[in-house]
Amino acid sequence: MGAVGGVAAARLASRGDLVCCVRTPFRELVVETADVRFASTPRVEMEPARVGEVAWLLLATKANQIEGAAPWLEALVGARTRVAVLQNGVEHRERLAPWVAPARVVPVVVQCPCDITKPGHIVQHAPARLTVPADADGHAFAALFAGSDIEVVPSEGFALEAWRKLCFNVTSGVLTALAARPLGEIDPARKTEIGRVLARECAAVARAEGVALGDDEALAIADMISRANSRRGPSILADRLAGRPLEWDARNGVIVRIGARHGIDAPLNRRACALLREAHRERDADWLPRLLA
Repeated sequence: MGAVGGVAAARLASRGDLVCCVRTPFRELVVETADVRFASTPRVEMEPARVGEVAWLLLATKANQIEGAAPWLEALVGARTRVAVLQNGVEHRERLAPWVAPARVVPVVVQCPCDITKPGHIVQHAPARLTVPADADGHAFAALFAGSDIEVVPSEGFALEAWRKLCFNVTSGVLTALAARPLGEIDPARKTEIGRVLARECAAVARAEGVALGDDEALAIADMISRANSRRGPSILADRLAGRPLEWDARNGVIVRIGARHGIDAPLNRRACALLREAHRERDADWLPRLLA
């Protein structure tokens, strides 16, 4: 269970039927915000066979960790299970297709800046906002968090929300993960130069998919990122600095793959994928110059 999963679990702990499925055990689940400290002692399991079929499964791993979660999917997903996928990207259903029928998947766009300080302990830096499709399953997911401080928004324009978030990730993830530093420590001109190209490639592929993400909006996202002075980095930067494999395919690989289906080339995203695939092997070197080489 990662940071986002912990934030969600902390709000669901009072239900009494919550199970935290983890790789590393903990006794107490603690989420600290600027105003509130949530503490609980939920049931924690490390073995899928000890849980069995559930009504709701919230999958909040990184997109590149799904195969590791496969035993949990096989054990917990039954005839009545709905699987909410709290992950980056726009392929929530496709990613789970080997294990879960697409109609049973509830894709979730996550806005929730948070970090794990140790197993079971999470710092949440801003309010959480989760966007889901405005269908029956999306509304049922929203009902899980009724009365909590997590805002769940069923959206008729879910696809556009997902691509907007992807456009943000396409640019900010490449910049921070390849530079091995937060946005506030990267040269603004370089952020603008790289970010605008990445964002425009993303928007072109979105439109080919029937999603109305215009160049003006994509470039506004890139320019917002170029102005960012944050000294905190996204999770993909933390993974780079820790030497862990990066979540590059769901962020940038998807632009290349879907673009190819439509005959759209995305050369800078393709180059970024090649670098992100290997960047964790050299933890703290600035690889942004390689992107433009």
